[in-house]
Amino acid sequence: MTQRLIIVNAAEDCRKKVLAMAEEHDVMDCRFYAIGEKGEYAVHILIGEENRQELLDELQSIIGNTDDWRITILPVEASLPQKDVEEEEEAAKAPGNSGETREEMYNDVLNGARLDIIYLVFIALSTIVAAIGLINDNVAVVVGAMVIAPMLGPNLAFALGVALGDQSLMIKSTITNAAGVACVVLLSIAIGLVLPIDLESRELISRTEPGFDGMALALASGAAAALSLSTGVSSALVGVMVSVALLPPTAVLGLMIGAGHFGLAAGAATLLAINLVCLNLSAQLTFVLRGVRPRTWFEKKNARQAVIINGVFWAFLLVVLVVLLWFGLPEYLRPNLDK
Repeated sequence: MTQRLIIVNAAEDCRKKVLAMAEEHDVMDCRFYAIGEKGEYAVHILIGEENRQELLDELQSIIGNTDDWRITILPVEASLPQKDVEEEEEAAKAPGNSGETREEMYNDVLNGARLDIIYLVFIALSTIVAAIGLINDNVAVVVGAMVIAPMLGPNLAFALGVALGDQSLMIKSTITNAAGVACVVLLSIAIGLVLPIDLESRELISRTEPGFDGMALALASGAAAALSLSTGVSSALVGVMVSVALLPPTAVLGLMIGAGHFGLAAGAATLLAINLVCLNLSAQLTFVLRGVRPRTWFEKKNARQAVIINGVFWAFLLVVLVVLLWFGLPEYLRPNLDK
């Protein structure tokens, strides 16, 4: 069971309420420290997964309207004496224990949603590696490109922004994601203009043939990404899964445009659209099912609207894409290797 050390700094008049709240939630440990000469104090609260989010919400409701307050959340590697294993398992199974708090999740995705030079450099490097691997039909090189591709961050940030009704995070992550996709496409076009494209490459052609298997992959990737964030599980391998769904078809789209194979490019674009829709829809649904929502009633109302609007939008696109795949793609979207 994961543990957190919550450090509360606030004025003296809130101390009794904070200590009473910690006792009410039956935390693992709670210590009070007087600091400074102005009646300020610090309370250190050691807590496991049980009701962690509820405790943070109540703490903010108590001290949020006061001046000069801060709540700091620190990860704990271990603490002694340890709780009984059975007690930890029962606590982890208790309703409402989602693992990571919304504040921790927000902090985790914030860097991934930021558009900066480092993000673009990694996108460019992963695109070059992926393009070479796709052209040469080299699976190992393609996998290596997906390891370094930073495509998990903005997509996961958008899904969390929807769950929290955070319009600023949604806009920021959308811009970052769009810039990343545009960078991959433009750089791939340039590579397609320079390097000869081998249409015998299975790694290349397979990304121009959208199907239900790709849809299942994207749905699983989005759900795994949201689950890894909300439970605190390492997201390194999940990032590779997301890149599997997004980087190769985007690179193939650019390569085919650069080489003049527009029918194949349309197939890759269709696969990319399917993967984006499925990934975002499943990630948002996972956050909703995990109970990730804002703290206040007003924020919850805005978040509910955002979830409904985005859910309907992505679901509509998914239905359209499923119909296209079920009844067959239009002629202009079908790959034609003779052209």
